[in-house]
Amino acid sequence: MFQNSSILIMNRFNIDRREFGVIGKGGRARVVFISDRAAEWIQRYLQARIDVFKPLFIRYSGSVHEDNGGAKMRLTARSIERIVKKYVQMARLPVDATVHTMRHSFATDLLINGADLRSVQEMLGHKNIATTQIYTHITNKQLRDVHKAFHSGNKD
Repeated sequence: MFQNSSILIMNRFNIDRREFGVIGKGGRARVVFISDRAAEWIQRYLQARIDVFKPLFIRYSGSVHEDNGGAKMRLTARSIERIVKKYVQMARLPVDATVHTMRHSFATDLLINGADLRSVQEMLGHKNIATTQIYTHITNKQLRDVHKAFHSGNKD
């Protein structure tokens, strides 16, 4: 989701539509949607910011680089990885959750709750649907439950 070439710019974030555009891996553009709750927190974050930097999310340590609208002030992919690792440890999760784990969980949640594979493919920015299909094995439990509940061979 966060690629080195990506930079989320404040004026490209549409708080009313709960979306923003990113350029991901392979230069592929896609729209990222956020929940109402996430939009509320981003709004609070932006109201608290006193800088004029263009990146939506900025770092608060190291030297300040004001040139090019503060482009060098943005959070990098590695910064996001460190933040996730920090909070995984603070939460004492029994797994080593990563940014990719969150992406996988997002896709799995969509599929378990009935999203179609093509929509998930678009949201993840996958070029090939076969790449998205790796997430479908997670929904096998749901399919097993449906089979058990509705297949006539399971009836007494």
